[in-house]
Amino acid sequence: MTGASSGIGEELARQMVQNGFDLMIVAEDEAILDVAAELSDLADVRPVRADLATHAGNEMVIDLMAQDGRPLAAAAINAGIGVHGRLVDTELDDHLRLIALNIVSAVHLGRAVAKDMVARGEGRLLFTSSVASQMPGPFYTTYAASKSFIQSFSQGLREELRDTGVTVTALMPGPTDTEFFDRAGMDHTKVAEGPKDDPADVAQAGFTAMMAGDDHVVTGWRNKLQTAAAGVLPDAMAAKVHRSMTEPHESS
Repeated sequence: MTGASSGIGEELARQMVQNGFDLMIVAEDEAILDVAAELSDLADVRPVRADLATHAGNEMVIDLMAQDGRPLAAAAINAGIGVHGRLVDTELDDHLRLIALNIVSAVHLGRAVAKDMVARGEGRLLFTSSVASQMPGPFYTTYAASKSFIQSFSQGLREELRDTGVTVTALMPGPTDTEFFDRAGMDHTKVAEGPKDDPADVAQAGFTAMMAGDDHVVTGWRNKLQTAAAGVLPDAMAAKVHRSMTEPHESS
């Protein structure tokens, strides 16, 4: 379970322990220790601090899973970050770190987890995608593109693993009441100031879909409408619509 120190990841961890899972929860920041302490009354929860934007961080997590020795019944690959602003005005290293965490780590850990599950003939794998995956995302271009990758990756992997006993599910939330917008520098945007879903509700929907073996789940009625609209709009038009929600404006 990655990205479990706050937001949707923390709520996914809570869903899993409430449903009888022991957990290894992973995040870079110290808050992961507090989440583990809170949930340890319900299950065996092992916190791991690792920088999943690095090869070494991912390998450490894989090694710890192997050392644990217990079969991995389910995994939620949720860690991700955003970078807000025009690509030409923002730091290249910030975007490369986003790609390393949102994409490379998902492939690195996803492959390891899937390989273990396929060898045993059973398992549930959840990737946190986004409704942003369905259209170009001006002013957080690499984030939206990374979620398009995750959406395609999860659904392609699902088909590869058909008839193995392993299912892959994509969780597709829309704007959610987490620290994401603040951390990404998106506070002064319409999307950040608009209505948001409760991360507990998003996590419950994701957990339920994962355990049912569903291919994906879009959370929240507004997001279902947005996803349906994105499916019929040309990319150029969808990008303009998306821009109206993500372009920064001066606070009043």
